[in-house]
Amino acid sequence: MDLEKHPQQPVAPAEPAGIRASDADRDRIADILREAMAEGRLTAEEHAERVDAVYRAKTIGELEPLVRDLPAPGGASRSAAQPGALGHESPTGPAENLVAIFSSSTRKGRWRVGGRTNAFALFGSVEIDLTEALFGQRLTVINATAIFGSVEIKVPENISLRGSGTGVFGNFEVATLESADPEAPVVVVNGYSVFGSVEAKPKRGKFIADLQDRLRKYLG
Repeated sequence: MDLEKHPQQPVAPAEPAGIRASDADRDRIADILREAMAEGRLTAEEHAERVDAVYRAKTIGELEPLVRDLPAPGGASRSAAQPGALGHESPTGPAENLVAIFSSSTRKGRWRVGGRTNAFALFGSVEIDLTEALFGQRLTVINATAIFGSVEIKVPENISLRGSGTGVFGNFEVATLESADPEAPVVVVNGYSVFGSVEAKPKRGKFIADLQDRLRKYLG
């Protein structure tokens, strides 16, 4: 075939709605849904259905209809979703999703924790134990939602733990910690509970160990 007579046609760029959604996009939509439920715009059942759809969505076009009938945070009007317009406040990288619906989900032991973890419990329980986890970054954000369920987070005593959230006929409790080490990992828990509980606290006697330092001492 003569390529000069039959030039390749350029590939048209994807429409904005067809752009693949990022984890930051999904987290931002989940935050809007959580605020809408707190304001009484969504029932617990509607919120649960939409959050499930959020974390199954593949494109921006699948996310936008989930909040089309809701105001933007602060009551501002919402324009059509554009790629990257949904916020990037959270740490970059893939998020781990722990979902418990009429069941339980647990993450513990020796594992490498990522920058973001989303925990959702509906008539179930989620347990996140960071006391033996390996932190690959300084900031770790956990977004926790409990509806007639519970999310429990355990951390070592020598890190910084901060949180922000609300409980509606439920409990949201974060035992704030500030490590003396300015380079210690920071865990931020953002949560919301309805007839449930979100709790984050240190586990007594558990500390993050500097494994590299220990290895250097062992090798002399």
